[in-house]
Amino acid sequence: MRNYPTLQDIHDARERVKPHIRHTPLLRADKIEKKLGCELYLKPETLQVTGAFKIRGALNKVLSLPREETAKGLISSSSGNHAQALAYVAKMLGVKVVLVLPVTTPKLKITNTEALGAEVILFDGDNASRWKQVYDIAERNNYTVVHGFEDPLVMAGQGTMACEILEDLPDVSTVIVPVGGGGLISGVATALKELKPSVRVIGTEPALTPKYYHSRLNGEPTSLPLLDTIADGLRLSVPGRNPYPIIEKYVDEIVLVDDAHIVEGMQVLARDAKLIAEPAASIGIGALLAGSISLAPGEKVCAILTGGNWDLSSLADVYNRL
Repeated sequence: MRNYPTLQDIHDARERVKPHIRHTPLLRADKIEKKLGCELYLKPETLQVTGAFKIRGALNKVLSLPREETAKGLISSSSGNHAQALAYVAKMLGVKVVLVLPVTTPKLKITNTEALGAEVILFDGDNASRWKQVYDIAERNNYTVVHGFEDPLVMAGQGTMACEILEDLPDVSTVIVPVGGGGLISGVATALKELKPSVRVIGTEPALTPKYYHSRLNGEPTSLPLLDTIADGLRLSVPGRNPYPIIEKYVDEIVLVDDAHIVEGMQVLARDAKLIAEPAASIGIGALLAGSISLAPGEKVCAILTGGNWDLSSLADVYNRL
């Protein structure tokens, strides 16, 4: 099997998932764009089923599997949003799902995942140890592993978002994508560059977990010490094996954003766009506010807001800082 998605895979994914997801709108961010000198559009996957984009990839992968395979059960690991998506899909199909989550996962994401009927196992260890646990459990129980960013069918599902962006804003110049494991930007960049090569694709990574940024500098996948960042959904120290070459092929630039600007992005989205976005989703706005992305006057820019699942008490703390 190929370890990358093709444009045809993304078109197929769109037909497969279309009955089950929302075509999220593009919202003009008039107040925010005045500070930036561009035309700014927001793609609020915060309004998506399960509150995040991850439902696209999880649905595409699972609906691609033979029914007798899914009936045996599904398993994965996630910082939260992929877990909720897979739990939603499993409930929709009436099959068992086990999610191995880091102990640092926000409580809201754990609660939402359990409420969908998933079995949640909290794991205190690094990413590699957690995935070893996943594959051990899968082998013992004959479950199917649905990886949140290494699987090309998951990437293809995430890439359906790019098709919507181009339909709604055909003359978009730049698309800004948060980068965690790399599955989202791999799918989105593949679709954008294959359909409209002139579109600039910019990845945004937390300055505290700059794995793809340093991998590009070093010319090879580079692992870094795992440091804490407020953007828990992007907290990984190892670049994805399959996303890395796709990102190198299609992504024009990767910029780093410190936690202070990520928080500012959250605040500005709430105040000026009336949107609740978790830190991982706000990183692109943070990059724009920090001046980390060069913009031409009047340039049409789309920032993907990946999700809005974060504990209300934590959100309140961020907003109170205003």
